[in-house]
Amino acid sequence: MKIVILGARGNLGSQLDLVFKTDHEVFSFDREDFDVLDSDYLEQVLTEIRPNLVVNTVAYNQVDNCENKEGYELALILNRDLPATLGKLAIKLNFILAHYSTDYVFSGLESRPSFSENDTPNPINKYGESKFLGEIELKKLESRGLQYYLIRTSKLFGPNSDNPLAKPSFFDTMLKLAATKDSLMAVNEELSCFTYTPDLASASARLLIARPAPGIYHLINEGAVTWFEGANELFKIAKKEIKLRPIRSEDLARLARRPKFSVLENNKLKKMRPYKEALKDYLRIIL
Repeated sequence: MKIVILGARGNLGSQLDLVFKTDHEVFSFDREDFDVLDSDYLEQVLTEIRPNLVVNTVAYNQVDNCENKEGYELALILNRDLPATLGKLAIKLNFILAHYSTDYVFSGLESRPSFSENDTPNPINKYGESKFLGEIELKKLESRGLQYYLIRTSKLFGPNSDNPLAKPSFFDTMLKLAATKDSLMAVNEELSCFTYTPDLASASARLLIARPAPGIYHLINEGAVTWFEGANELFKIAKKEIKLRPIRSEDLARLARRPKFSVLENNKLKKMRPYKEALKDYLRIIL
């Protein structure tokens, strides 16, 4: 199978490249190869390759910057317009499209903390809104014959790619801070699931090769926790003596509101392992 990966030097894209290239012909591209927003050139590249599958990991995920006009405009270009362009090209060139979205399209209540694949999104920040608008664009193209897999996930962590622009994970940030501090704080709210990028890449590959009914799928490591609970587990496994103080979301000066409950339910695929097991594997690699 011919597979194109867009955003291939990102933390997730690089893991997808590793997984797919063992058994498939993979064409991996990132910003240094060409501007993915140049729709004419993008079509030219895909026309020459004639892929069976295009996996898009390109996104604007600077959550707080999305609250600014310029940041939101860029988010719309990458998170809404690019998926729409790829969807139209998928119909024209007859390939399957895989695209990633986020738990931030949801905002739950304590009485309703988790969401299934079929629940209607209700984002509370501009980043989540931009990702939801991208989902809507793909949904609109279904009637024209688009075959797509929309994979929602959350709280990514895992091996860093060689891309200096790749966003560090929460766990990486906490470990870096712990190297120079003996006391840290973490938000004891915003319940959702951590996801290990090698696990996500492998599960995505199984999904996209098996090709069940197209549509929305949730892929996360099991075990919903807050940032504080995740940090506690991190330092416990790493055997680091850190005084960790729980705080509220409101205690941090951030432009964007975060959903306090956005747990993704995986009801359609084999469940991934608990995040604690994945975190142990990750720490064996980096410590």
